Amino acid sequence: MKKTWQTVVPILLVIFLSCCYGLISAKQLAPYRVGVLYWSMNIPGQVAMRTGLEAKAEQINRVAAASGTRTVELIWRIAGDGEAGIINQIGQMNELIDLKVDLLIVQPTDNVALSEGLQRANRENIPVVAYDQYISSGKLTAYRTSHNYQAGWLDGEYIASLFSKERKMRLILVDYPHVSSTVERLNGFLDALSKAEIDYQILQTYQAVEPVSGKLAAERILKDFPQPDSFDVVFTVNDGGGLAIAEALFKAGRTEVLHATIDGDPKSIENIREGKITVIDSAQFCGPLGEEAMQTGYNILLGKKVPYHAQLPVFPITRETLSQYPGWTGPIPLVIEKSWESLGDNWSGNLIVVKE
Repeated sequence: MKKTWQTVVPILLVIFLSCCYGLISAKQLAPYRVGVLYWSMNIPGQVAMRTGLEAKAEQINRVAAASGTRTVELIWRIAGDGEAGIINQIGQMNELIDLKVDLLIVQPTDNVALSEGLQRANRENIPVVAYDQYISSGKLTAYRTSHNYQAGWLDGEYIASLFSKERKMRLILVDYPHVSSTVERLNGFLDALSKAEIDYQILQTYQAVEPVSGKLAAERILKDFPQPDSFDVVFTVNDGGGLAIAEALFKAGRTEVLHATIDGDPKSIENIREGKITVIDSAQFCGPLGEEAMQTGYNILLGKKVPYHAQLPVFPITRETLSQYPGWTGPIPLVIEKSWESLGDNWSGNLIVVKE
């Protein structure tokens, strides 16, 4: 009997220790749970950002699985458009915090609306990466965006190069003041016109950021300015609303109007190629922006130091630069050749670190 126990006990001990080790290993290798809050799936640029983010997550998982390190599991929610989308995202952020995710990656629908959610995530010690726009109160772990001010500036540079300084430029603006990205774009556009010493007058301002509001804005513009040559330029802060406006003006025969916009939607690029009223579209590199947000979040989970705020450059698509543009998914070129005078720094394809 004594010999039996002497034989059995070591075996049981080995089994017990193996089970404990297996439980520890399983816990160590459990995927990081990453909550992702998307804004809209009706704005093609944002869809491309999502595609880039999720492609990067798949790449991270392939590398992690091969090396025996932790993978990521994405738990995503889509807010939707308009005021309803803003309200939805508040609840979605709280839901993911309740799930005690390891990390939140957020594309905010509104700069202010998620402030309480961000503060709650701070209290729960959940790191938060915002991309495309920031959250105005609370502490973000990192913030990634396109260089939105540059996008507006490049639009303004090009429009200024096409316009005579001898007469006042009559402007219509289509903005969206709820998020930082669109505010920065408008500021960049107007600052570039001022830098070029263009005398401009803002005739009217409308709001649109997606197709429904874009169509409504287009109807109002044509109602408010029915006569040809009643305004010179329309600037739209994105293609989500801008495409509907460009289409409506073109169909109405308003080919005297110059349209400047931002995002790089393929339909807008086609309008430039075909010589319709859109003359410049400063394109985001939407796929690389999503990739950068995901990689930044994973680096944070691994305990690596990341810059707090970094920006991706945008590409000014005109008929002259069209052949140099690689598309939403990149790769981002190192340099471009512009056919108009630069009013600021030379363009560079490198990631711009704004704040460490």
